[in-house]
Amino acid sequence: MPAHRPSRPRSPLAGPSTGPSPPFPIPLSGPIVKGFGRGSRELGIPTANIPLAGLSVGGHEEVESGVYFGWAGVDVDDQGRRQKSGGGDGKVGGVWPMVMSIGWNPFYKNSVRSVEVHILHGFAQDFYGARMNLLILGFVRPEYDYVDKESLVEDIRTDIDVARRSLEREAYARLKDNPYLVQFEGGEHEQEIAN
Repeated sequence: MPAHRPSRPRSPLAGPSTGPSPPFPIPLSGPIVKGFGRGSRELGIPTANIPLAGLSVGGHEEVESGVYFGWAGVDVDDQGRRQKSGGGDGKVGGVWPMVMSIGWNPFYKNSVRSVEVHILHGFAQDFYGARMNLLILGFVRPEYDYVDKESLVEDIRTDIDVARRSLEREAYARLKDNPYLVQFEGGEHEQEIAN
């Protein structure tokens, strides 16, 4: 059972200043699927969810439940419109900072583990079925249980701030250009999962 949220102040950064250390970076990809519908509606923090099966990429299905940060490449534009390969400028999709939860969400008493990604960008529309490639660069905190929704939202907002500050450091910022993040070809089987 996850511990309750500690009362001590949290660190403003995650990960060593020299950059990701093993087991990071961890690549993870999959189609964006509908989640529980709580991120936007109840919490005001929209998420892009991928199937839990995505954790098997690179043999990381046993990754610890908790909150992580890194970069998210999605085959959509800044508004959330799907992008097709072979565009005039050669660019497909974009890369944005992200913070993500892998776990059981004990506040909601989920019966299944989930992968929920909050992309630190405001999109105009949903993009279910789009392909998302994640480069997980570090661990922010373990999964906690909460006594109320306000405490949960407060911690998520802190997670977002920690992720943003952590990714601004040069050793993490340069990984935004990793070619893996915008390689969306070959995900046809993932589209079937999303539909």
